[in-house]
Amino acid sequence: MNTVLHMNLGEDSYDIIVERGALGKASEYLKLDRKVLILTDSGVPEEYSRTVADMCKTPYIYTIEQGEASKSFESFKAILEVMCEKEFTRTDCVVAVGGGVCGDLAGFCAACYMRGIDFYNIPTTVLSQVDSSIGGKTAVDFGGYKNIVGAFHQPKKVIIDNNVLLTLPERRIADGLSESLKMAATYDKELFELFENNTKEEIFGEKIDEIIIGSLKIKKDVVEKDEKETGLRRILNFGHTVAHALESCEDFDGYFHGECVAIGMLPMCEGEVRERIRTQLCKMGLPTKPFGDAEKVLSAIAHDKKLSGSTLSAVYVPKIGEYEIRKVQLCEYRKELSEYFENC
Repeated sequence: MNTVLHMNLGEDSYDIIVERGALGKASEYLKLDRKVLILTDSGVPEEYSRTVADMCKTPYIYTIEQGEASKSFESFKAILEVMCEKEFTRTDCVVAVGGGVCGDLAGFCAACYMRGIDFYNIPTTVLSQVDSSIGGKTAVDFGGYKNIVGAFHQPKKVIIDNNVLLTLPERRIADGLSESLKMAATYDKELFELFENNTKEEIFGEKIDEIIIGSLKIKKDVVEKDEKETGLRRILNFGHTVAHALESCEDFDGYFHGECVAIGMLPMCEGEVRERIRTQLCKMGLPTKPFGDAEKVLSAIAHDKKLSGSTLSAVYVPKIGEYEIRKVQLCEYRKELSEYFENC
């Protein structure tokens, strides 16, 4: 099955191709008859980047270490040095073959090199397929804070080949599906019910293509309406204020982004909604309770990018498929979270 979704952003519009086996015919979709910097990581099977390289006129594969630590200024600098050394020009491009770290880093390098060159994304994890691969957010971490330095730079095209998911462990699949559940909770009651009405085995197996496409449609619609996150796009941050704070703490080591989002969603809803979300998280084996030093987590929220002065734009879900963006004072929000942490 070949599904093509078109991101309509005027001059920055592009296609998102969802097709099993698409990796092996990337040259049919991407303009590779030029110098191509292929960014991948040590956790991605080498055959994926080599498959793309074999279709390029002049390929250069650059491999970073797997993990969030590689999304750094050191990696950013090293990649730009390679591009300068190999005399990349404005007509050349960067291709990410990997998860969210690769996509964010590759996109940021492409955004900055010569003030912007072409960027293609081939995400290889559920998390990156449903979320970070589209929308144009690129960044590196700095000073212990996630995605604090970055730019909006839309890809020219995105290829999603779900055959690459066959090599992923269940924990990685669940990690990505946490983001799908997040989007369904805020925006699509029917997609949320798909989670509820199917077993874990069905969600991870025969239903995963449908879930990924449904998630992409949500994010596409949101980005088209609010590309630079001035309003509606903030709903994609449901669960992320707490998640990013958790990730900024040393105690986060060993937890994945989607797992932190799972924990971060629950304080932002209550009653039946919280229990419905918690039930789905548990079914997929995702964590539901905060970990580590609560005070450190609360302190990290002060560096959240959604803060305006002392006011935070916080996303709540009062009803499955609906959302509220509330302006809350940081001190009140921290008090609310502190009470949740103590009682959960």
